[in-house]
Amino acid sequence: MENSFKFFSNKDCRFFPCHETDDPDNFNCLFCYCPLYALGENCGGNFRYDKYGICKDCSQCYLPHNPKSYEYIIGKYDEIMALAAKKKEGE
Repeated sequence: MENSFKFFSNKDCRFFPCHETDDPDNFNCLFCYCPLYALGENCGGNFRYDKYGICKDCSQCYLPHNPKSYEYIIGKYDEIMALAAKKKEGE
């Protein structure tokens, strides 16, 4: 597979697939735990907040599992690093 570093599918995982899909062969597990979660409303994914408005419910989001989302997610790392730096300053 061309650019195989952008795609990994772990069909042996007991949670595979973690979201319902009609196309398990193209379900990307590379970003199993979404690195964009911390960006809140700026993640770009299809999420909603829980009934308390506190936790994100990403159960309907396929952004990190789309084989074509690699560039988008990597492009958000500057924002993620800025959040981490801000948190470190506040310690």
